[in-house]
Order: sequence, then structure tokens, then C-alpha cells
Amino acid sequence: MSKTADAVIIGGGVMGCSIQYNLAEMGINKTLLLEKNVLGSGSTSRSQAILRMHYSNEVTARMAWESLKVFQDFHEIIGSTSGYTRTGYLLVVSDEDASAMRENLSMQKELGIDADEITASELSEICPMVTTLENEVYSWEPQSGYADPYSVTTGYARKSRELGCSIEDSMEVRSIDVKGSRVVGVRTDAGLISTDKVVVAAGPWSGPLLKSVGVDLHLKTIRHQVVLLRRPDDLVPEHPCIGDVIHDLSARPDVGGLTMIGVGEEESIGPDKFNQGVDMPVVERAFENMVRRVPGLATSLFRGGWSGLFTTTPDWHPVLDAIEGISGLYVAVGFSGHGFKLSPMVGKAMGEIMTSGHSKTIDVSVLNAKRFVSGGRLKSRYGMQVLA
Repeated sequence: MSKTADAVIIGGGVMGCSIQYNLAEMGINKTLLLEKNVLGSGSTSRSQAILRMHYSNEVTARMAWESLKVFQDFHEIIGSTSGYTRTGYLLVVSDEDASAMRENLSMQKELGIDADEITASELSEICPMVTTLENEVYSWEPQSGYADPYSVTTGYARKSRELGCSIEDSMEVRSIDVKGSRVVGVRTDAGLISTDKVVVAAGPWSGPLLKSVGVDLHLKTIRHQVVLLRRPDDLVPEHPCIGDVIHDLSARPDVGGLTMIGVGEEESIGPDKFNQGVDMPVVERAFENMVRRVPGLATSLFRGGWSGLFTTTPDWHPVLDAIEGISGLYVAVGFSGHGFKLSPMVGKAMGEIMTSGHSKTIDVSVLNAKRFVSGGRLKSRYGMQVLA
């Protein structure tokens, strides 16, 4: 293992791998990525990986839109597949949230995002398997869908290695070395690595690591459950990705006739000890609500599921920033359940911040580390915070 590096990236999920690749593209390739387990084994491996652009804030909508273009062209850029599958994304909200949805749509359209409000009759033509109820409104994103987190993460890692970068898995970071007010290295199971730049992108493990050097970004880890159903092929051979605010769920199709339903964001728990399965009362509730939206799923078979962790911030938006007061310390943390879809632009923004001091492609300065104490928190137009 190299004992020195121009930059050390802590965390081998999709964020860390995207950051390392983008740094290499910007000419910084003497970097070392450290992962305590194997690449993509943390929150990345448990993502629903839905790609949608519906947000309440311009910065995340723009990042999702530009990231979608990367997922679509991943093979041309990286040389391997992203698993991008176009299904369309349907958002369902009640009349009470209609104005919020329309404000978001207006913002999306100003950014050039392909999204429109549709009527119940139009929805029935586009997605005949979906039931429409009274007092609902709908938006539709035809280019949205999902991708494969493993393929994206390992694709970035392979390309980074081709560009001269180093990656070490099964290598846990014990601490970040700070002298005076600057980073001088990281300590691992194998000893000290000297560097003057460290990026913390360790998902649920980021909070304790940052607190050890006096940085508290108010990160909280929340258990999120994903229920798997095997669809009846004759009744529901396919369906779009769905964000159902009324029934408090997200859903997407998967290969093999499966449907993933994402639910349950109430349990705050530590990153190392939590139930990684699903709770049967949650499964039953998710099944009932999903059938209300797609009645053809009534004869679906339960095929298990899993739980992962959302690492949330107080405003459910990530922090992408250099840490003031500790020269050379950078963070890409707190993605609050919508990180994967932003990951290509997260890598680019962090690369730009580290090489030029600010993000250029998309201005992410509102995602700064000081906003939780300076009154700059971002807001959601919905009660469902993951739509922030």
C-alpha cells in the first residue's frame, strides 16, 4: 500500500468511487481510496437506485438531471454499463400538495428537465396498471427509471485504476491526523498514510469519524426498508417507478418480475447494529398500499427484502464542502436517501471544489457545511422529506 497520496478518499461506495474518478479526470490521479469492507457494500448496496428529478430545490434537481445524462451515456464515458433502464417516473400527490408539485414542475421545466403534469386519463393511457383515485394529481418524467449501483460503483473504480489511482478494500480508517489546522494523513489498520487532502464519503460511518476531529454536521442514520414482491406476469408485466406521497412509498420494477417497495423511515439507529431484514407489519402495510395503487399486484408473492440506512442531515440535503478551520478536509455526506441518483455530479462537484476551491459545473455552494447554524437550511415543499 502506498504510504503517501495526493488525496485519500474514505469510503468505497458510489460516492467515493465517483469522486476518485472525477479527480483523476481533472489530473489528480495519485489518490488512494480506502474501504473498510468491499466496494459498494454499505448504503450503496441497499439503494433502490431510482433515477428521478422531482425535487423541491434547484440544486438537487439540476444534479439529478445532469447525473441522468451520465447514467444514460455511462458506457461511452466509463466503458461499462450503468444498468440504466428507462421506465418513467410517476409522482402521485394529493390535492393538498398540488401547488407544491406544480411549483416543483415549474422549476424543473425552467431547468430543461423533461417532466409534465398529466391528467388521470393520460395516466391511464401511459400506465394502465396504475389506479387513479379521487383528489389526486400526477407528474410524469418519461426519461427516468433506475440503474444498477454495483455496476456504477465498480465501473468508476475500474476506470480510476486505469487512470492510475489506487484502491484498497478491507482497510479501515481509524482516524484522520490533523496538526494545527491542517490535515496531514490518515491512520489505518496498516499504519499511517501521509496526505494533505482527505475526503470523507463514508456514508453512515462519516459522523463518528468527523466528530473525532471536532466536526459535527448533525448526521443521523435512519433505517429504511425495501420489500420485494414477485409480480404476476400476466397481470402486471411491467410498471413505472412510482413515488406515492399519499401512501408514503416508493416503488420500482426489477429484473425477474420483481417489484421493490421502499418504506419506513422512522427508526433512528447506529450503523453497525441494526436489523438488516424487514419487519412483517411493515411488509403487510407496504403490500396493502401498493395494491391500492397497482391492483394487479394483489396476487404477488412476498420474496423477502432488506434494510439499509439513510444518513440524514437536518434538512435532508447532503453536505458537499471543504471544512472551514481544517485545511485539506472535505466532506460528501448526508445524502438522506437520494444520493445514488446524484452520484455522478457529486463526484464532479467534489473534484472541482478540491482542485479549484468551488464547484463550476453546478453551483453546490448552498450545500455548505455551515448552513445548519447560519440559517441556510434548504426546505421541502412536501412532508415526505426524501422529496426535498
